[in-house]
Amino acid sequence: MIRQLADIIESVWQTYLTLSPYQLPADLGYVEGRLEGEKLIIENACYQSPPFRKQHLELARVGQTLDILHCVMFPNPDYDLPMFGCDIVGGRGQVSAAIVDLSPISRDRTLPPSYREALATLPEITFSQPRDIPTWGDIFSDACRFIRPTSPAEEQQFLECVEAYLTLHCQQAIAAVPQPERRDEILAGQKHYCTQQQQNDKTRRVLEKAFGEAWAERYMTTVLFDQAPN
Repeated sequence: MIRQLADIIESVWQTYLTLSPYQLPADLGYVEGRLEGEKLIIENACYQSPPFRKQHLELARVGQTLDILHCVMFPNPDYDLPMFGCDIVGGRGQVSAAIVDLSPISRDRTLPPSYREALATLPEITFSQPRDIPTWGDIFSDACRFIRPTSPAEEQQFLECVEAYLTLHCQQAIAAVPQPERRDEILAGQKHYCTQQQQNDKTRRVLEKAFGEAWAERYMTTVLFDQAPN
């Protein structure tokens, strides 16, 4: 499921966006460490395109026990666009968590009207095991899907949902008009998103166990949830 989703993400990006490489710090693109005796590998792919200053796709594996896909698209701060994000956490043959959202950055935490209209046209999907949004998750929209898939059919439904959200997002982005006069307001919304995501204790604990507190802080603030300069 993780490999399928990685392929979907890169395919949609290549279809709709003009991609160029985004340079991560040289020592953080590919990382190896150990976690509780198991080998930990983190691979990062990063791109940029005119509407997006950074498009980050991370794949991580801990031995044979844990697999993670993490993806966030950071809009160019001249563009009033939500934050696309998705994650899958799996291990021992099953997916324990899968989330996708188009997270609004406006002060009132609502998606732009064009997004709401486009989302309303998508087929309604019901999953049998929705999961609770974490306490720091006020950044997520009403369209957020956070689930534990219980069957191959639900896994496929989730993949289709991500592809639909991502396609919609790229289409909206390439049609968007830059609004440099709103840059400060947009940056404030993106900063709130990153600040809340950095409170994800599960991610931080894994990184701290494997690499130490200082490294985990650097990785979370320069690779996972870095903020655009003013």
